[in-house]
This record gives sequence, C-alpha cells and structure tokens, in this order.
Amino acid sequence: MDSVFNENNIILNGSFLNKNEAIVAVGKILVKQGYVTEKYIDAMLAREKIVSVYIGNNVAIPHGINGSQSEIVNSGISLIQVPAGVSFGENETAYIVIGIAGKGDEHMEYLQKIALVCSEIENVMKIKNATTKQEILEIFEEWYKLIFDLE
Repeated sequence: MDSVFNENNIILNGSFLNKNEAIVAVGKILVKQGYVTEKYIDAMLAREKIVSVYIGNNVAIPHGINGSQSEIVNSGISLIQVPAGVSFGENETAYIVIGIAGKGDEHMEYLQKIALVCSEIENVMKIKNATTKQEILEIFEEWYKLIFDLE
C-alpha cells in the first residue's frame, strides 16, 4: 500500500494559476518518487488536450495517454490539495488533483476506485479541508481496502 500512495505523495495547500501547472505538479511528484519518467508528464498534458481530466465533484485525475505505459516504472498515485481551487474549464474548479500512473491493469482499477471515492462530495470536502497529510491518508483507508482487497 505505502509504496503506491503515502505522505511523500501528498502536497497540502497547493496553488496554481492554471490546470497545466497543476498537472505538471502532480506529475513531478510521480517523477520524484520514482513511479514515472519525465516524459509521463508530457503524456498527462497530452491527455488533458484530448479530453478533460476533470471528473466532476471538484476533482481532476490527470493520467497518461495510450502509449505512455512505457514511461511508468512502478504504480503510483500523487495528490495535491488546492483549497482555493484551480480551473479546469468553465464551472470546473478542482480542489483535489490526483495523479495516477498504474502498471498494466492497475491503471484502470485505480482510476475507477478513486473516481468512486471522489463521487462522494463528503469525501472531497474532507480532503479539501484536511490540515494534515495523515488526515488525507485516513480518508483513503477504505479506498486502500478496496484497491488491495484487504479485509
């Protein structure tokens, strides 16, 4: 669990002028933690140009495009809390930006399960208002159980 998503993968109180800055920032976390190569950030930006990574409920989930799998070294997830929000389009403000890089089938699995957790606006608001990284990790505790099928 901790190797995919941990305190080192979270930034609190992020602030960005635009969506591209936010996408690059979650990508840089993935690079720094050894999950992806620098080229994966370009693939994340390319994905946003093709189709918005904003999923609703004030959440954006940047990830790579088809063909960028070779840039993923290990599965990883990054999260930036953006209390003031960052625009991903008209009436599309993200307070939570979550970067995903999943090896093989894990990619879609992470995407689906994070989307499920973030479909609950209560969870999004708890993450938006969290004051510690540990609070965010605790919010995702059930998500961990879902992803890793733990009892």
